[in-house]
Amino acid sequence: MSNSNREYYQSALYQIHDGDSVPAPIVRPDADTMYRERPVPSVPPPAALKPREEELFVIDKYGERKPNAEFLKQHFLREGRLTEAQALFILVQATALLSSEANLVAVESPVVICGDIHGQYYDLMKLFEIGGNLYENSYLFLGDYVDRGSFGIECLLYLYALKLQFPTRITLLRGNHECRHLTEYFTFKRECLHKYSPAVYDACIQSFCALPVAALVDNRFFCVHGGISPELMTLQDLRNIDRFQEPGSSGLLCDLLWSDPVANFGHEQKPSSYGPPIPPGTMFEHNATRGCSYNYTYEAACKFLERNGLLGIIRGHEAKDAGYTMYRETPTKKFPSVITVFSAPNYLDAYHNRGAIIKYANKNITIRQYNSSSHPYWLPNFMDAFTWSLPFVGAKITEMLLAILSTCSPEELEESQVDEDEDDTRTLADLALTPGEIAQRRQEIKNKILAVGRMQRVFQVLREEAENSSELSALAAEEGDLGARLGPERLSVQGTNYIRNFDDARRSDLLNERLPTFQPEGMQNFPVIPAPSMRRRGSGDIDGMTMEELIRKALNEEDGKATVVERLAERIARGRKVAGRPSTLKRFETA
Repeated sequence: MSNSNREYYQSALYQIHDGDSVPAPIVRPDADTMYRERPVPSVPPPAALKPREEELFVIDKYGERKPNAEFLKQHFLREGRLTEAQALFILVQATALLSSEANLVAVESPVVICGDIHGQYYDLMKLFEIGGNLYENSYLFLGDYVDRGSFGIECLLYLYALKLQFPTRITLLRGNHECRHLTEYFTFKRECLHKYSPAVYDACIQSFCALPVAALVDNRFFCVHGGISPELMTLQDLRNIDRFQEPGSSGLLCDLLWSDPVANFGHEQKPSSYGPPIPPGTMFEHNATRGCSYNYTYEAACKFLERNGLLGIIRGHEAKDAGYTMYRETPTKKFPSVITVFSAPNYLDAYHNRGAIIKYANKNITIRQYNSSSHPYWLPNFMDAFTWSLPFVGAKITEMLLAILSTCSPEELEESQVDEDEDDTRTLADLALTPGEIAQRRQEIKNKILAVGRMQRVFQVLREEAENSSELSALAAEEGDLGARLGPERLSVQGTNYIRNFDDARRSDLLNERLPTFQPEGMQNFPVIPAPSMRRRGSGDIDGMTMEELIRKALNEEDGKATVVERLAERIARGRKVAGRPSTLKRFETA
């Protein structure tokens, strides 16, 4: 080592030893300090204990055990959970009750009609606050109670508890998300396994198959999750189907859950930004947005209503900025042919939309809107904070190792060849080795440094995956390519920094509206049509590749940083003379 460099290092050591030490302040606890109090007293602590049987269940006048819905409401508000046996009891009892109902349920007014909930339990509580209690009101839900939100099992168990306690005052219909196919693809199965067990998830799937698929309010309004079908000529066609099954990708059951009005509904024969005009007489078109089922036209809706002597179609299935949309009136009754209602405000914590419900009483329809409510925070995929933070810690550690090893200046790394005169930097131990042993030793050193570089790239991939699980890629938004990421994690329930309004969120989440294609576990020859925009992905997959494939790609790919690391490894393995101060450690990047 040269004298100048030796003086440089010694000076740094002297400054460390001679630096004035600052004693840490001694903080003595105040006598009045209460360490058992919560930092934010207004936020109640989560319910740590599962309820006792006498708390959760009550005996009705017929001597039957029923869940106490009011207790369950407060318990879930505090993020409490049930025992597996308690959850299974509610699910099994609700399945038996729902199985006894017809495919098409008759509902009498007054009634509150509600759209999609999507696991937003705290907004569901706001819905009942706006709509009124079940002692004075009846409710009709149009499906989609689970998936996308973080509290799907709470929504389902609470609604089932209400159904058991008030069997004639609440009607629950099936949505397209009430199936094994979508719940395995999106978040509900993952949620059930995290909060309960596979047995609870399987019981949920059985209850989904028992849900009725449509309702008739006062013999005037046809209420369904999706819409009508070319196979639905009369209401008797609906009464004849077998609903106790997993919906396929075609057929009447699929259409009732998946179909939509055409984009320019009521004005299909005029050119618009949605596409070219539809020829007169067209009733149904393939639903390209969903990847299955149909878009029905204004003419198809009017003819369906005329054939069956109905006033209008009330459905959910689509997020709406105002929480609802009333479509063009029928030519004869002068009433909106279709009404869409969506009851999940600020959908996915990103849409900035309002929720809405329909109150129908005394032959009058009233729309009530409401905003979203705050809710507890969940990390993506129900991960714990330690697991989620590991990639960030690993990436920083490997960056620090590379920065410490980066003793070469940029000028030295740019040199294409190593001067043979550098061989005089060998130690006495090197002089005792043969040239072959020296080359092997250098290669071992080089391999270790390259391994650090590869690990740095792997942790970088894992860190980016953890970040992208909670927000959309800002780069994709800037480039206008909102479809760059596919699958259930493209738009998650966590923050989306650059989404400014409903339209931004709608465009970025459009691909998740499609019927995903994958083979559900344990089901052979499941009938799904290809949907190119969606692929079966694991919870950690990104860009259509599994995490294992991503790691292999990261280990094999060559980029600018990989080239720098390789040259650095070559320099250190050969040995070098110190030619000035080592490069400084950078805060956000390695040398």
